[in-house]
Amino acid sequence: MSKLELGRQAPTEADVRDWCLACRVPSEIADLIAAVRFLNAQYMDWRRSLQTGTKRRQQANLAAYERASLIRAWEPVVVPGLLQTAAYARGILSTVIDFHGIPNDLEEGVQARLDAQEALGHKRRRFLFLLGQSALFTNVGGATTMAEQLRHLIQMARSQRISLGVVPMTAPYTVPRNNAFTIYDSDSVTVATYTAELTLRQQHEVAVYEKAFDRLLALAVHGAAARALIEQALVDQEEI
Repeated sequence: MSKLELGRQAPTEADVRDWCLACRVPSEIADLIAAVRFLNAQYMDWRRSLQTGTKRRQQANLAAYERASLIRAWEPVVVPGLLQTAAYARGILSTVIDFHGIPNDLEEGVQARLDAQEALGHKRRRFLFLLGQSALFTNVGGATTMAEQLRHLIQMARSQRISLGVVPMTAPYTVPRNNAFTIYDSDSVTVATYTAELTLRQQHEVAVYEKAFDRLLALAVHGAAARALIEQALVDQEEI
């Protein structure tokens, strides 16, 4: 049996066309190709999106930010890319390169991630970031890198350009918190897994993630209370 029949390989548009012709149902070609395009837009295998390294992925992120006017992001374990320092981004992307066994374009990827942070400066674009308190303690890059990153977060928490909230570990469990996700306007949601990035566009799916974000937002602390949690994490880091 072929890889297609065994489900080990997704069909291309050419595969769909050839199959329909072989089965003598050419009338089905257009609908099935549309379905393939829809699935490809929803499911992006990391092997494909990272096959040339990390730089292109960061550039695609910037393009997504530029198309939206409201970006809402939840990160339970690490600092979001738009808020990362160069050293912290280097720690994150070096792990991505090692884990997925992709071409090592670390410095190009780091620079592209920093370039994407230019999106934060757009006056008509709103960013709402929510972090799990655990993200303040996940050791990315070592003590020096973490201390620098936490100081940067304190500065960003004072910024008028974004909203930054932290969900304390002691907050009541009113919504599952394990999955990181980003909502673009109310149009789409991206969710990362170990093997792929999912882009959800069905209205009912987007609504579920908006509900989750609203519940997380209700649990989060902002302003001085958020800075206090970050500052305490910094003190703990400096004592290590």
